[in-house]
Amino acid sequence: MAVPKRKVSKARRDKRRSNNSKLTAPELVRCSNPECNEMVRPHHVCPACGYYGGKQVIVKKTKEAKG
Repeated sequence: MAVPKRKVSKARRDKRRSNNSKLTAPELVRCSNPECNEMVRPHHVCPACGYYGGKQVIVKKTKEAKG
């Protein structure tokens, strides 16, 4: 059975474990709707206007004035 020859120092152990903190945020791209121009995740429908790939795939309700 394999047994470590030397004790692993705390610094070396912690350096190995710290790789989880190096995760990056998802990239953002501009919406394909020229009127919207919101930042969205790639290959996702724009939550603001419902456009994907230059076409409207979800019909969004517009805010109507209450009164």
